[in-house]
Amino acid sequence: MIGAIILIILICLYFLSGLRVINQYERGVKFTLGKYSGFMQPGLRLVLPIFQSYKRVDIRVKAVDVPEQDCITKDNVSVNVNAVLYYKIRDASKAVLEVENFMYAISQLAQTTMRDVVGEVDLDHLLCGRDIISKKIKEIVDKASDPWGIEVVSVDLKHIELPQDMKRTIAKQAEAEREKRAVITKAEGELIASKNLAMAAKILGAAPGALHLRTLATLNDLSSDQSNTVVFAVPIEILKAWGQTK
Repeated sequence: MIGAIILIILICLYFLSGLRVINQYERGVKFTLGKYSGFMQPGLRLVLPIFQSYKRVDIRVKAVDVPEQDCITKDNVSVNVNAVLYYKIRDASKAVLEVENFMYAISQLAQTTMRDVVGEVDLDHLLCGRDIISKKIKEIVDKASDPWGIEVVSVDLKHIELPQDMKRTIAKQAEAEREKRAVITKAEGELIASKNLAMAAKILGAAPGALHLRTLATLNDLSSDQSNTVVFAVPIEILKAWGQTK
């Protein structure tokens, strides 16, 4: 009788020791005698000690920092590029069974893919088209990691480091572009001003006495400041206008 009670207690302890809690953000991959035997959903689950084992897999979105890579662009410019990759486990059993260490594997895959994609574009496209390049890296890594049960959510290029001589070249190019725009803007302003002056001269020349009135208005503006010394030359047009008023 006592032996039966002890046996029941041992059996209960055996099963109690096999109880496991799988969190909502986790999935479990169960093995029976080393062979895959099931998928464990969140909740209280039983794993038979000695005969069974399991591995937890976190299915939340994870961020992988892609280390800085020395890349050569299509136009032979050496740049250092780093990025961040976001992924999540879509199939926990594949992530455990198909690849030894999925976190290390996805990081290495992202590094090699980033170098390859950067090598396919020139420097201007790399600097101006970060979103396009990031999307291309995401598509390649997502397709390659699909057999591992991994879904790549997004890839973002964080920083592109240029050589010092290239930075100086780009700065000179930007300065030259600004000077070019300034010269064009000044020329356009002078053209508009010359057209307005020509139009004003035409109007003043067509109306008798108009130039005389304009000259008097200018003298009135100058006389407001007593420190001004004005040397006034009488235009012929004023003399003509004066003769017409007589």
